[in-house]
Amino acid sequence: MAQQTVGFVGLGNMGGRMTSRLVDAGIEVIGFDPRPGAAQAVGAVPAADPAEVARRARVVLLSLPDSHVVEPVVRGADGLLAGASAGATIVDLSTASPDSTAALHAEAAAAGVRYLDAGISGGAAAAEKGTLTIMAGGDAEALAEIGWVFAPIAAQVHHMGAPGAGHTAKLLNNFLNAVSLAATAEVMVAGRKAGLDLTQLLEVLNTSSGVNFATLNRFPHIVRGDYLEGGLTGRLMTKDVALYTDLVGRLGVPSLNAAGPLASFGLAENLGYGDQISNRVVDAIGDVAGGVRVHDTTEG
Repeated sequence: MAQQTVGFVGLGNMGGRMTSRLVDAGIEVIGFDPRPGAAQAVGAVPAADPAEVARRARVVLLSLPDSHVVEPVVRGADGLLAGASAGATIVDLSTASPDSTAALHAEAAAAGVRYLDAGISGGAAAAEKGTLTIMAGGDAEALAEIGWVFAPIAAQVHHMGAPGAGHTAKLLNNFLNAVSLAATAEVMVAGRKAGLDLTQLLEVLNTSSGVNFATLNRFPHIVRGDYLEGGLTGRLMTKDVALYTDLVGRLGVPSLNAAGPLASFGLAENLGYGDQISNRVVDAIGDVAGGVRVHDTTEG
């Protein structure tokens, strides 16, 4: 049986980890990233541009920062649609504007190419383990046909509906992630200033009504000084919340709770944490609270 081949554009924190999982599963990956050596570093065969990726692989995955980057990669002169043949499948794993995504679906369909928007959740740790959750929009049959691509990288795959539905679900999820991370960071700084044992506080929160992803999965590491580097940056978190506010505004839903995370991650950006993992928002809040750190700086 011939070796299965996948294309991958965007080999950063998430894309690089997913590519490594695919390669380890015995799938040949044709990769493109503008950073020299990025493809080789994760075991991919390098391509000169996205068009070459699409010429060499019938299924191409994208993991890019936002629609402003996705659009030229898909529709540019050296983009995926320039190289893809009829019947190919493009899977956009980025966090992107659902409106832009729907337009790309239509352009791909006009070229005979199937397009799926497939938001991912679980962060860098899940990408490394192959336990991501995928929420996809577009043709259900096309999604089912590429189950072999998702098998090494995802534990759950959900078909959410029409084009754009996957990226819509992703924005809703990321907003809740931003709220819980920013709010928990504030609580942990307050707990430190109040003189509480933060490990014990987390045990209380995780068996009480305040439990959330940040209390369960982030702060048990952060209070030991491990910020889980390599995941979503603070700047990208701010971008995701802004995309959420744009989405709900167009839906006619009031965004009454976006001010908190926008202020928190905006503060982190202004204090120089924008390019670091979004978990560093706790340090930004700690800075303005008098230089507080939630981990014990006397250890290690």
